[in-house]
Amino acid sequence: MTVRRLSGALLAGGASVLGYAPLEWYPLVFVSLAVLVWLLAGARRVREAFALGFAWGFGAFIGGVSWLYVALERYGGMPAALAALAIALFCAYLALYPGLAAAAFAALRPGRGAPVRAAALFAALWVLSEWLRGVVFTGFPWLAIGYSQTPPSPLAGYLPVLGVYGVGGLVAFVAALVALLPGAGATPRRRWVPVATVGVVLALGAGLAGRAWTVPSGAPLPVALVQTNFEQSLKWDPARFADVLQANLELVRESFMHSPPPALVVLPETTVPTLLERLPEGYLAGLAQLPREAGGDLVMGVFRQDEAGHIYNAAISLGTAPVQHYAKQHLVPFGEYSPPLFGWFYKLAQIPMSDQTRGAPDQAPMHFGAQRVALNICYEDLFGAELIRALPEATLLLNISNLAWYGESLAQPQHLQIARARALETGRPMLRSTNTGMTALVQPDGSVAAALPEFERGVLRVEVQGYAGLTPYARWGDWLALAVALSLALSAVVVRARS
Repeated sequence: MTVRRLSGALLAGGASVLGYAPLEWYPLVFVSLAVLVWLLAGARRVREAFALGFAWGFGAFIGGVSWLYVALERYGGMPAALAALAIALFCAYLALYPGLAAAAFAALRPGRGAPVRAAALFAALWVLSEWLRGVVFTGFPWLAIGYSQTPPSPLAGYLPVLGVYGVGGLVAFVAALVALLPGAGATPRRRWVPVATVGVVLALGAGLAGRAWTVPSGAPLPVALVQTNFEQSLKWDPARFADVLQANLELVRESFMHSPPPALVVLPETTVPTLLERLPEGYLAGLAQLPREAGGDLVMGVFRQDEAGHIYNAAISLGTAPVQHYAKQHLVPFGEYSPPLFGWFYKLAQIPMSDQTRGAPDQAPMHFGAQRVALNICYEDLFGAELIRALPEATLLLNISNLAWYGESLAQPQHLQIARARALETGRPMLRSTNTGMTALVQPDGSVAAALPEFERGVLRVEVQGYAGLTPYARWGDWLALAVALSLALSAVVVRARS
């Protein structure tokens, strides 16, 4: 295996990042995977295929999630060389999954005259590898291929049916068919069938894009989404503590002074840099008085502590409705809890409130008027199968985030694109209130109805309509895509064993 082939796979993986937000050149993702499959077609050994898949994955992740370096070095206090090494090792771990998919494809692929079967096998293995990456060690599904196919991609119509992993499988299938077409044989029939198959997949996706899976429910809710824009390095400065509290108070007061006042104001994740129980006396009561006087409610991200001393990344509601709580269920490894044997990491990185406890998995949505709002905090909206637990009861989704840890990077637009995929999967609007961006309203069709500019303090006033009903994905989760992928992979194993 030549260095040129490995370099080609590395560059193809890196180029795939351009298919995601903010550029969203989604056709480039098909090209990127097609290059990988074309390289795999020439691989002579399974280990060579693994190396090509690994190189593709390393290029994709080092280009797509290297913004994690900012959190470790700039805000976490880790030495630059160690932070760079930590990110490189993390990306190498993530690259194992496409590497294993490529190795399995090389071991199981059918003959050169069966491009549709070979493409289906590659797609199945890709789905299984991405799903595993999303669940092993609590999972890291960022940059799953399906996230690149939000509108206007013709495959976006499949998101409410198959979810992100299933759509990623369709991308892999189409890309593999294109790459394997030159080896399909010289007869017109052998070339016509793969071309027609690609056309059917794209046309059906475009047709599904106009399908409404859910229906409006209840009266629209006027909402004010606050973007506080606190600099991460200053937010935890004790000398700035009073300024942060005052800024929150002023933004909430400004939100409710608007005429007509909103029914709900939302402050972002961990908007106060201390435990809820340690806030100055009277501060919480003062905040609660503002929505109560306006006949509305306030949701704010906080840290809270229970009687046993457990700390939760949480949200609390204040106002006319009874006080309601939510605690983050899916914590970020290293940022919010330490995996076993990694206590040494916290000796190198200084991350406040990093020893947290998971919230219960069956927390009820918050009720505001006729709408029932399912909260998720920051990283939690990467896990579609977990968000659908709140359905069909929830009529709206609300994400509160703080991406200030990652500076001016790809993290903000990529996270908004993830929210667009979640809205499509669930058939529900997704409200987002963030510290530095991107604060937005995403509609059930995946479109962004309104958004604030990044790294600016402000209030986004929107009117959001709740929705009822279930999309196919909300009913089945990832099981439909996984069942098809597993069936195809096992069939290939059986055929290979018999031959």
